[in-house]
Amino acid sequence: MTVGILSCAAIGTLTVSNSVLENDAVLKLITVIASDKQLKVVRIKKGSDLKLQLSENGIVEMTQRGAILRSLAGPSLHYVLDDVLLGGHGAASKNAGSLRSCLAMSSIQSWMTLAHKLNIRTADMNAVLSHLDSYLETKSFLVPSSRSTLADMEMCVALLKGNQELHFPGNVERWMRTVHSQMIDLGATNLPPLEVQQRSYPVFFYGTEDFVPGAKSSSAGKVEAKQKDPSGLTAEQKAAAAEKRAKKKAEKPAKAGKKTNTPAAVFDITALDIRVGKILKAWHHESAEKLFCEEIDLGEEKPRQIASGLRPFYKTEDLVNRYVLVLCNLKSRNLVGFPSHGMVLCASNSDHTKVEFVVPPSDVPLGERVAFGDLQGDPEPDNKIAKKKILEKLLPDLKTTTDGTVTWKDHIAQTSNGAVKAINGMANASVG
Repeated sequence: MTVGILSCAAIGTLTVSNSVLENDAVLKLITVIASDKQLKVVRIKKGSDLKLQLSENGIVEMTQRGAILRSLAGPSLHYVLDDVLLGGHGAASKNAGSLRSCLAMSSIQSWMTLAHKLNIRTADMNAVLSHLDSYLETKSFLVPSSRSTLADMEMCVALLKGNQELHFPGNVERWMRTVHSQMIDLGATNLPPLEVQQRSYPVFFYGTEDFVPGAKSSSAGKVEAKQKDPSGLTAEQKAAAAEKRAKKKAEKPAKAGKKTNTPAAVFDITALDIRVGKILKAWHHESAEKLFCEEIDLGEEKPRQIASGLRPFYKTEDLVNRYVLVLCNLKSRNLVGFPSHGMVLCASNSDHTKVEFVVPPSDVPLGERVAFGDLQGDPEPDNKIAKKKILEKLLPDLKTTTDGTVTWKDHIAQTSNGAVKAINGMANASVG
């Protein structure tokens, strides 16, 4: 017995004029990668027609370009092109299933609207490039995705059409190269060209060159003049003078206080200022997906702000009121725009798939410095930690034992109330 299955897939008909299709790189790309079993393309020679008809419980007709692109990338073709053009967010946002994907789809629509404004010259190109360069500083694509989406493609094509001089900021140029290349890999044939901007790089000279490329004629004259010997001495006279100077130099007594080569300083774990702290507040970084922002009481005049890449491993409520160990003598620096002064120490397995806090025993005063066995010494200043790469030299030996106790080269990390341990007893882990 044959069973008939009613399907509404493969029922899309796109009617478009030749001129519209040939001038629309993104739309033409979709017609190339869409299956002809799902989308029928009807090309007409003249006019500026563009419409999509869908046979789903009747005929549904669409004429707005942006809606047509998003529909073909998503629901109209049953999300077959979702991963390629929407980063997988189309199906995931269906019926409000994923908040992240709903926000991504909204973002795609917003970027497409901005691309349309660039195409019709109602957006300030310089302002857009400046914003885009800043936005892409920490991102590969415009929405969370492993590859370019409709948002990237639309913006890339709009910028190439609207900026004939092709002078793009660094982050924008890097992003455009990737998007342009991926579109070509998918089968795009009518993309505007992307010419790589030629950049000049510094050339270094060491003062021993006979000729300096690009030097002005006056400089060349000086170099030439230096090569001439104004003394008029013969080679024998020069040799005799050089011998006399060498003999005189050898007879001079060594000057008092002359510097001698001293061996490089050897640092141990006491160079690091590790103290007990308490996390008072914790919140998600506004743009970095892996970072927590924290305020930590270290017994100082005011709490320190520190950023930690712990969001893949902990929830916000796991951090608040948590006692932790903080490496304090690090220079303050910006982490994705957040001023961070210090580092929360954690234990980690070899592939960094498991991370847990290293913590002091209970009732240890805030700000107490952690000691290591019988080692004694004052911590080094933060500028020296960076300059001498002390952290890089010491951390490889900061580990946990089989019961999770923190040690440095067999010297146990101690507080006034006992040893420091990984909170869940992670054994043989690196600490940093």
